[in-house]
Amino acid sequence: MTPAPSIVVIGGGPRGTGVIERIAANAVELYGDRPLDLHVVDPHPAGGGRIWRPDQSPLLWMNSMAEDVTMFTDETVELAGPVVAGPALDAWAEDVRAGHITPDADPAVLAEIHGLAGADFPTRRLQSAYLRWTYERALAALPPGITVHEHRTTALAVTGPRGGRQRVRLQDRPEPLLADLVVLTVGHLDAEQDPEQQGLADFARRHDLVHLPPDFTADSDLDALRPGEPVIVRGFGLAFVDLMVLLTEGRGGRHENGEYLPSGREPVLYVGSRRGVPYHAKIGYPWTGERPPLPQHLGPAWTEELLSRTGPLDFRRDIWPAVAKELGHAHYHRLFTAHPERTALAHEVFAEKYAAADPGSPELAGLIAEAVPDPADRLDLDALDRPLDGVRHDSPEAFQEALRAHITADLARRHDPEHSEDLAVFLGLLSAYAQLIRLGDIGSWWHGFFSYLASGPPGPRLHQLLALSRAGVVRFLGADLTVETDEEQGLFRACSATVPGARTEARALVEARLPDPSLRHTASPLLRALRDGGAAITDDGLLAVDPADSRVLDDEGRPHPRRLALGPFTTARAGGAFTRPRTGGPAFRQNDAAARAALTFLRDLSCRGLLAS
Repeated sequence: MTPAPSIVVIGGGPRGTGVIERIAANAVELYGDRPLDLHVVDPHPAGGGRIWRPDQSPLLWMNSMAEDVTMFTDETVELAGPVVAGPALDAWAEDVRAGHITPDADPAVLAEIHGLAGADFPTRRLQSAYLRWTYERALAALPPGITVHEHRTTALAVTGPRGGRQRVRLQDRPEPLLADLVVLTVGHLDAEQDPEQQGLADFARRHDLVHLPPDFTADSDLDALRPGEPVIVRGFGLAFVDLMVLLTEGRGGRHENGEYLPSGREPVLYVGSRRGVPYHAKIGYPWTGERPPLPQHLGPAWTEELLSRTGPLDFRRDIWPAVAKELGHAHYHRLFTAHPERTALAHEVFAEKYAAADPGSPELAGLIAEAVPDPADRLDLDALDRPLDGVRHDSPEAFQEALRAHITADLARRHDPEHSEDLAVFLGLLSAYAQLIRLGDIGSWWHGFFSYLASGPPGPRLHQLLALSRAGVVRFLGADLTVETDEEQGLFRACSATVPGARTEARALVEARLPDPSLRHTASPLLRALRDGGAAITDDGLLAVDPADSRVLDDEGRPHPRRLALGPFTTARAGGAFTRPRTGGPAFRQNDAAARAALTFLRDLSCRGLLAS
């Protein structure tokens, strides 16, 4: 008897869930009522996967408002398959409250759902319930011929010839899964320590110190950080915010009326980074009025022209000038349409001259200076990116005051609709991201810059940071942070260019960031096996995939007919597996293309009777 075709999705988190949702959406058109075995492999519950698993501290929040989170397509997504509408997180919560949906969640999470408003920042465990419901809805939408098998284990390797069935080796399972096609959606994974981290770990072991390498903060061994002792923290993004929360409120401290009341169990966190400042706060007001037309200078034609060039692309030379002009277009369109009293030219005149000027040219700078009298109203991306460049303070105390003022000003601006050009730039960033992922691997700088401007913490978290700073629980170190080891003293030592001559010593060092997604240092046996088995790896260590349908490329540039991959470890990494509604969702576009490629391939195999044993 001919076996049913089989597809194995490795990784049951939001990206894997999104692919399954697109398989369900496209199956009737592309696959009909044929039988198909769909295997989902993940050691964690499908839907949320590891990062969004339900057993997390209720203190950990998302960095998006409930109304800005969806797992479903809409008409703004460029896709070949059908749009299947579904509720954003806030609308889903409304349906739960109305009794239309009964999620599989514990009473504490149900209580959170019943208190949730659209402008709230949900807990991660609440998001886990939404993702689980999305996964179950996708399974329910599959045609009856598709049978789902869940495997709560880890995939160790994918082997097999290009022209035949693949074998997925599972942990603690003697027999591999046989797959006609494999989709890797494994998300964020642990990494082996690179030479620098290995050296720091060895130093810590020799001197009985604490060194916590890059990790998902919820999985780090924070018990090793002792009350009252200094801890050097390298990294000022979202991982730091989670660390800050777990080591303060998580140890019994309380925030009341803008003050932090310590429990006495907190360490003292000395934090610095390359920029030396936290990510910009999430914008705290809704969009109103006319949206900037996007993309304008960074559309598909521009992308195709770049892809047609021979030789490698240089981000700063070939890409960044157009990105900067696109973000400027969004900024000034909003300034002229919503705040015309702060401009000195007719919008039509400015827009025509802006479109004609070359990116980064003196003509463009002169036009902006003429049309926007106040320099504070002009978009300065370099100053936004590195606000402490060239800034020096005479003492650590002077810098504490200065950085608190910087954070306070950022909070005020990001919650003031009089500066709604910032929200326009955010929309420009989303639009630019959707175009840039078509180019494949463009280096890591852009992704960090995007996260710094567009994916920062909720405003309340930065208010908490200010309170912790005033209480002396958090101390700021500055920009261009360096960490040294002192063999004689047996200590870590940190210093920053922002406060020349200042040194901070500690017996604990925390790297507050996720592990690098590079396959060169991955701890995943699955990805190591792909890397060592001939898959193409970029200079940054990313798995090379075909941008059209996410098929894995080999070292000769050939797409593998039976292996697809999506996620942060690939050259087609997108900003996130879910997004805010009506913003084009590039991950949704990728999911749809991959699902259609998979279904078409499996249909053709079935029709031709080519299911290999």
